[in-house]
Amino acid sequence: MSFENLTSHEGWLFAALDVVLLKVGDLAITVGSLLKLVLLMSLLFWFAGALRRWLVRRVLSRFHVDHGTRIAIASVLRYLVLVLGMVLILQNVGINLSALGVVAGAVGVGVGFGLQNIFSNFISGLIVMLERPIKVGDHIEVGSIAGVVREISARRTTLVTADNVAVLVPNQRFIVENVINSAYLEEPVRLRIAATLAADTDPALLEQLLMQVARSHAMVLAAPAPQILLRSVGGTSRQFEFAFWFRPEAIARELLTSELSSALEEAFSANGVQHA
Repeated sequence: MSFENLTSHEGWLFAALDVVLLKVGDLAITVGSLLKLVLLMSLLFWFAGALRRWLVRRVLSRFHVDHGTRIAIASVLRYLVLVLGMVLILQNVGINLSALGVVAGAVGVGVGFGLQNIFSNFISGLIVMLERPIKVGDHIEVGSIAGVVREISARRTTLVTADNVAVLVPNQRFIVENVINSAYLEEPVRLRIAATLAADTDPALLEQLLMQVARSHAMVLAAPAPQILLRSVGGTSRQFEFAFWFRPEAIARELLTSELSSALEEAFSANGVQHA
């Protein structure tokens, strides 16, 4: 290829890069500036993700904080890097942010209408990560969903149910709805199993059966001790609650409920205890 042909090809390339795609006031977006913007944005997101992983695995792991706290701190820093990086990149490719006032106003209207849920979930995610009402590894219930928290991100939180199904829950639900967090206090919690039995059931026998079932299950704590609570007395029946204490991080509530209910039924059947 001759020098003249090479020069003509380069001139064609530079001319193509200078083609204006969009013009808003004094702001002109060319093919070259768009390619530069895409490349720098891709590098920024890669760097922010790598920085988050490095902080969690190498830096914050040296401090005496749990895994959930490390993820929360690293995620907030990642978003700060993304925001600052985007501002610098836009300035670098020649986009004057003050010239985007009209566009920003239109985006603001869009956020107020079509994007309000996304924006609300993002802010809710930051609140959840900073206040930490739930943490990675907690057994929680929100609405009809119960599971273990596996990941908390800006828009959604990932719960894994007892069926090993991942449920992506929008973060807004953790702000506006009641959330049951069994592990919040990091202390044992009480599980109650109701049973309606015949009125002539011997209370001493029930106490014996309660302790028998409690001792037979490894996840039931000896202290605090299990209890029998008499809830109501009818003409031919009495309603009891059998209360057991356990650590929520050791076993799921629904699994323990099923196992203890089965054990109680077997004990009732073997000792002649009748349901009303």
